[in-house]
Amino acid sequence: MENIDGSHLKVRIVQTSACSACAVKGHCSAAESKEKLIDAYAAEGTECRIGGQVLVVGTASMGKQAVLLAFVLPFLLVVATLFISMACTGGNELLSAASGLAVLLPFYLILYVCRHRLGRVFTFTVESIN
Repeated sequence: MENIDGSHLKVRIVQTSACSACAVKGHCSAAESKEKLIDAYAAEGTECRIGGQVLVVGTASMGKQAVLLAFVLPFLLVVATLFISMACTGGNELLSAASGLAVLLPFYLILYVCRHRLGRVFTFTVESIN
């Protein structure tokens, strides 16, 4: 943990590649790791201290919503736009493909604008490992 403000916590997550446990990772350029800070909330009765290790917990419904927003809806938008554009342009594949990809720009812009609202939906809690 990096920061504690009441029940609101800043948790550092170390994201490692699949080969991070390899014995020769120091001699390989493929091994990499990234650190990310996430906001989380302490579960009731959880003792938290800076530098301590915790388990970050999310719900299954959060995972389903994330997959829906990140993969399913964009896919459906692109496919629907392709079919509509193919029908409207008389089969112009280049224009249809461009419009299919272009429809993703406003979708991801809307997600970006709504990031604070989504942050309230996607909340993580932490539990003590010990």
